[in-house]
Amino acid sequence: MFTRLAACAVAYSFVAAAAAAEPVKPNVVLYFVDDMGWVDSGAYGSTFYETPRIDAFAAQSVRFTNAYSCPLCSPTRATILSGQYAARHGTTTASGHQPPQPAGQSPMPAKAPANQPLLLPESRNYLEPAQYTLAELLHDAGYRTAHIGKWHLGATQPHWPETQGFDVAWHAHPDPGPPNYFSPYGVKTEGEPRGQTHVGTITDGPEGEYIVDRVADEAIRFIDANRERPFFLNVWQFGVHGPWGHKESVTAEYAKKKDPRGVQSNPIMASMLKSVDESFGRILDALDKAGLAENTIVIFMSDNGGNVHSNLPGDKKAASKTETPRTAQLKDWSKWAGDEPPTRNTPLRSGKGTLYEGGVRVPMMVRWPGQIAAAVRDDVVGAVDIYPTVAALTDMTPDPTQKLDGMNLAGVLKGGKPVDGRAYFNYFPHGGPTKPPGVTVRQGDWKLIRWYLTGPEYPELIELYDLKNDIGETTNVAAANPDRVRELSALIDGFLRGTNALVPMPNPDFVPGSGKPPVKKRAPMPTTTPTETVVAPINGWRARGCTAELRDGKLVVTGAGRQSAFLGIAGLKSTGAAVLTLETAAGSGVGKVQWRTAAQTEFPEEGQVVEFTIPDGGPRKTEVKLPVDGQLAHVRVYLPAQTQPVIVERIGLTATAGAPRDWDFGK
Repeated sequence: MFTRLAACAVAYSFVAAAAAAEPVKPNVVLYFVDDMGWVDSGAYGSTFYETPRIDAFAAQSVRFTNAYSCPLCSPTRATILSGQYAARHGTTTASGHQPPQPAGQSPMPAKAPANQPLLLPESRNYLEPAQYTLAELLHDAGYRTAHIGKWHLGATQPHWPETQGFDVAWHAHPDPGPPNYFSPYGVKTEGEPRGQTHVGTITDGPEGEYIVDRVADEAIRFIDANRERPFFLNVWQFGVHGPWGHKESVTAEYAKKKDPRGVQSNPIMASMLKSVDESFGRILDALDKAGLAENTIVIFMSDNGGNVHSNLPGDKKAASKTETPRTAQLKDWSKWAGDEPPTRNTPLRSGKGTLYEGGVRVPMMVRWPGQIAAAVRDDVVGAVDIYPTVAALTDMTPDPTQKLDGMNLAGVLKGGKPVDGRAYFNYFPHGGPTKPPGVTVRQGDWKLIRWYLTGPEYPELIELYDLKNDIGETTNVAAANPDRVRELSALIDGFLRGTNALVPMPNPDFVPGSGKPPVKKRAPMPTTTPTETVVAPINGWRARGCTAELRDGKLVVTGAGRQSAFLGIAGLKSTGAAVLTLETAAGSGVGKVQWRTAAQTEFPEEGQVVEFTIPDGGPRKTEVKLPVDGQLAHVRVYLPAQTQPVIVERIGLTATAGAPRDWDFGK
């Protein structure tokens, strides 16, 4: 018996030792602020806003100075949970509070009003349930998961956080912003469509309770209930988004303050940021009190750049004499902030909803005591990197079926080499002439913007900035750097192809200068045009996998869907080596020419293909030498028209023998 007891004791000791040796997985807290600009805290340079807890956290963290979000909130939120760029996951604007699109509905409309020059893809209004989210990855590894605060990734229950890997959820519905910053939160006001009687899973608190404080209460409750197991706490604050509820006693103090920089001065925003800062501090204190701070990865970030466009004089002119929550909000804003926008992002250009730095550069900090040393880093990083980085820091392998566009920053956080040469993309295919759709790439100190439209404020389709010497994006240096433009344009082309991005296309019903539909409508452009589709030839050239139409003496070629775009012509009779000349007025990128001879009944699977490059900037002539052996019968010209239209003015063909051919689309 003694022997058996001794054996049991030894066995128990081995089990205990093994259990003690098993590493404890770190907790993860993601604290996400709504509409907080890059310079909206002391840690990032504000001298007006007071954020002592954020600033102290920054001193303990890796603080990134070149971190990027999407231009608006829903895309960034979907990017964090999916690890994918918005161009891939399809949520490209802040539409997560709208009803979901019907199953099978195409995101590319077949038509648009006559006064709109482009067909713009529609953003998905929800996070696709098929995504294997970061929350699901952690949940399936034994983490207790919670989402607390703003969601904005699906208005209906099948798309709520409870279906995306979160065990606990406390969120509003619908939620571009909270229905009310003060309890009761679900007030319904007669005549005001924004008023809601149902606000998701949020419950009212004591009369006058502030929702930013309540978010912290719910987060702390979750921490206290789960201190004995690893957890993922997703805290997405409602502040500092509209409807801009604020504590007036705090606001009154900031109304007396002057900014030493002379830049920021909005007391409402200062008051709201103070509440956000206090909320964040209380959550950090709860981790300390529970003894969990050393084993918790805390990530602090904002969903997009600071709001510089709301509550301006034009908004106030639209307010009627009838008292509604909207007009009351404008009056309250005028009382405290006059005509001042919510914030100012100086030295960055513009703000929320744009592709300029003020709209997409945001604060981003990561703390893990004892594992990550405090540092300031200028690596180009962003929201798309959070999924793979958290997976690496928690020692997990992402599901191989979940395509991740982001980069694992674990090595960077732990003092690794800088992220050299990394290209970071932003895609925003929405807007009009005053805020056109576009796509950007940031690589090193350079940033290229490609617009799909021009307008009074955006006269050039291509903008290039040296952010090291021009952080405010004041001087477009594209014309002086054609090689750089070409390199970065090629990166954008690859990004759009690689993510299967749906890009704006010419509106076939567009009538310049008129809001009225044309008298005679053309057939609507299909969402996808199969390669086999053949349309009527133009000067003998047929378009396949694309649309081609004459406009003002030029052939406008636009890729349709995700098919290859080419122009083809048969019946040629020249012999021997040939030169094809392509004169274009717009478009850039890499294309190719393929041919077959009279002796070939089909195009060969390999060979008889020559690539060419259409350079950026102004009208250009491209010559492609074709080493034809025999009689030329059929030519296909593949154009880089998937991401932007290619406008062709003329195609010419000369050969060793045979009359030269000339297709001038102006004739």
